[in-house]
Amino acid sequence: QVQLVESGGGLVQPGGSLTLSCVAAGFAFSLYGMRWYRQAPGKERELVAAITNFGYSTNYADSVKGRFTISRDNTKKTLYLQMTSLKFEDTAVYFCVAALDGMDYWGKGIVVTVSS
Repeated sequence: QVQLVESGGGLVQPGGSLTLSCVAAGFAFSLYGMRWYRQAPGKERELVAAITNFGYSTNYADSVKGRFTISRDNTKKTLYLQMTSLKFEDTAVYFCVAALDGMDYWGKGIVVTVSS
């Protein structure tokens, strides 16, 4: 069974920083690309960042380029999202997603709230 568990969310002030983690289990983590999605209240789900299986290539949404960094530790089977210079519009539920061959698997999501 594929398992993806996010952690590290919470409340942060504008301009602050936060790091999300996603611990994976139930599949060969190092063979697959990983993604972070987010969904803000009243908005559609959007892709935030993606990383290839060994971390050789990354992609980011224009809205987070220069502020967010996606990374992975295949030994620990963990995906990370380092977020800096946070803005009000970054408030959302963030999801860890495994891009397996047949289908994508999603974590339950974790809340990030940016508020003064």
